Amino acid sequence: MSTALITGGNTGLGAAFAQRLAAQGHNLVLVARNRERLDGVAGRIRAEHRVEVEVLSMDLAVPAERAIVERRLNGSVGGPVDILVNNAGVSTHELFDRASPAGLQSEIDVNITAVLQLTRAALPGMLGRGQGIVINVGSFAGYLGNPGSAYSASKAWVMSFTDSVAASLVGTGVQAIAICAGRMRTGRHIRAGRPVGSAKSPLWLEPADVVDRCLSDLRKQRSLSVPGTTYRTAVNLLELPRRSLRTVARLAGHSREQQAIRVRAPKEPESPTVISPSVPR
Repeated sequence: MSTALITGGNTGLGAAFAQRLAAQGHNLVLVARNRERLDGVAGRIRAEHRVEVEVLSMDLAVPAERAIVERRLNGSVGGPVDILVNNAGVSTHELFDRASPAGLQSEIDVNITAVLQLTRAALPGMLGRGQGIVINVGSFAGYLGNPGSAYSASKAWVMSFTDSVAASLVGTGVQAIAICAGRMRTGRHIRAGRPVGSAKSPLWLEPADVVDRCLSDLRKQRSLSVPGTTYRTAVNLLELPRRSLRTVARLAGHSREQQAIRVRAPKEPESPTVISPSVPR
């Protein structure tokens, strides 16, 4: 039975991924800061789906705690992880010049550094087994210069990073996909006291629908998943240049096998330089 590790797995989109993957028979490793909510989600999933659920109460902004999750992914501790969902994310909500340096750094540590390091920890094992999935949760905010924090820039990085990783995995049996999600009805908005759109609003998405769209796009071998018709229409226009570049990159031979051939190719011996004698005129 395969195992999925989900960061931010105790609420919102992370909990929706946990429910859906458990329903498909995957064992789970759920990572989040709040141990009480983690235990609650884990207990419900064990009872409903009869799968194993391991919990890691870790703060991905703290290097030592992030390293514990890395060891779980790279096989140093526990069994292999076949699916990694980099879902955890934070945002400060203050204007950039008013946000605390610590809050801004936390955005970078969770939204960028953790995604980078956890993906790097998981991939070697997946590649060795010839199968695996990395799901990185980006945001439609990555296309917008939202005022304030570094959140938009961090999500733009997630999508660009996933593009690069996905291009390197062609032909390996391992997939990487980024989710470009818009607004979702999650507990985070409620806890922050922000309004949540009505059920009829096309700008507000249900986490379960976002998960289903992502899994469908994975089956179609896509590296970007955009749930919601409104967001998909906008992203289709915004993505035209990048989609063309992705195709060019694949045609140019940026696959892992071709890069390996170039690296391993023996260097041809240089021909000795021949100096022709001068001919008197």
